[in-house]
Amino acid sequence: MFERATLARVLPFAIYMAFIAIADLLGRLGWSGAELRWLYPIKIAAVLAALVYYRRSYVELLPARPDWRAVAAAVAAGLLVFLLWINLDAPWMALGGSAGFDPRTDGQIDWTLVALRLLGAAVVVPVMEELFWRSFLMRWIERADFLNVNPAHVRFKAFIVTVILFGFEHSLWLAGIVAGAAYSVLYMRSRSLWTAVLAHAVTNGVLGVWIIFTAHWTYW
Repeated sequence: MFERATLARVLPFAIYMAFIAIADLLGRLGWSGAELRWLYPIKIAAVLAALVYYRRSYVELLPARPDWRAVAAAVAAGLLVFLLWINLDAPWMALGGSAGFDPRTDGQIDWTLVALRLLGAAVVVPVMEELFWRSFLMRWIERADFLNVNPAHVRFKAFIVTVILFGFEHSLWLAGIVAGAAYSVLYMRSRSLWTAVLAHAVTNGVLGVWIIFTAHWTYW
């Protein structure tokens, strides 16, 4: 049971990371940023397919009626992380440079690309990442039979290791650490993964809208 449970939470994340590696390789082989833009929708479709395939394994996402205070806290945390994300961008807070995701063609925004990017960032990615980082990895570090670990009982070691690794998954590593800490605390306090997913979705969604209106494509 736990082997399938692990695969269900690791595989979608592994697919996502594999596509990042593929994009990096293609870039080194001479593919342009414009050519690589359409790899993102393919990546999101592959991740979504894996999530749908394993949907019955996600017991932590079973229908629930979250407490309104937990929902409010998640939205507030998501907005706060967004504000910190766009300000924690000093050179020493970043790992290398990022070309980002520029949806413009000949100076005109391709709204199909924008819609697909927002859908992936605000809907698919929060579910995929929270299933992996919070529901699986943080609890697995605490104990191998992670499905039986109450998130409220996760100790400091599992918390800090997960937060740091989550941070360094992103080019803005300090902002990533702050975000990881916020989402982890929400999950541990509410014991509902949906609060972390919601906060993550708010951050990514608002960040996406901000990027479109300000043309800060490197944040994507």
